[in-house]
Amino acid sequence: MRRPARLRGRADTTLSAAVRPENARTSAAVMGALAAVLIVLQLVNTVTGYALNHSLGLISRQLGGLDGILFAPLLHGGWGHLFGNLTMLMLLGVLLFVAGVREFLVTTAFVWVVGGLGVWLLGPSNTVTVGSSILVFGWLAYLIARGLFTRNVWQLLIGAVLALLYWGVLWSGIVSTAWADVVGTTGISWQGHLMGAVGGVLAAVVLGRRVQRRLDSRRRWSGPVI
Repeated sequence: MRRPARLRGRADTTLSAAVRPENARTSAAVMGALAAVLIVLQLVNTVTGYALNHSLGLISRQLGGLDGILFAPLLHGGWGHLFGNLTMLMLLGVLLFVAGVREFLVTTAFVWVVGGLGVWLLGPSNTVTVGSSILVFGWLAYLIARGLFTRNVWQLLIGAVLALLYWGVLWSGIVSTAWADVVGTTGISWQGHLMGAVGGVLAAVVLGRRVQRRLDSRRRWSGPVI
C-alpha cells in the first residue's frame, strides 16, 4: 500500500464552477427585476426634472454625497445613458449569477462599495455622478479575471472570450476617457469605470483564493491507493 498522494495546485476543470443551469431562470428574473427598477427610477427622474439625481447622486468629497455610493448606480443622466448601459448590464449580470448566487452577491458588493468610494475620493469636485456603468465595468473585470485565481478552465475560457469581445470597452471607457479628460471635459466618469473594475478584480482575488483553499483542502489527500 502506498501513501496517499498529495495533489496541490491543479487546475479545476468542472463546468459547474462557471455555469450552473439551475440558476438560469432565477438569474433572468433577478436581472429583469433590476432592469425594471432602473427604468422606473428613470421615469421618476424624467417626471421630476432629475430630482433623484440631485438628491441621491454621488458628490465627490462631500459628506452629503456619501449616500450616493448606495444610490448612484441605480440612477442615470438620461434615457440614452440608461439604455447605453442596460444591454451589457443584463448580459454580464446573467453570466455572473449563473455561476452562483453567493458569487454574484459578493462580487456586486465589492464593485458597488469600491467603485462608489473610489468615485467619492477621486471624482471631480462639485459634480454629481450617477450610472450603472460602475457595475458594468466591475462585473466585466471580475468575469475576465476570476479564472486566473480559481484556475478553472471554463472560467478562464469565458474570461478570454469576454476580454476579446470587450477589450475596446475597457480601453475607451477608462484609458481613452481619462486622457480626454486631461485635455478637455468629457462628462463621463472614467473614475467610476476604473474603480468599478478595481472592485471586480479585488473580488476575483478574494473569491479565487477561497476557492483554491477549498480545493487544496479536498485534494490534500486523495485517499489510499492499493
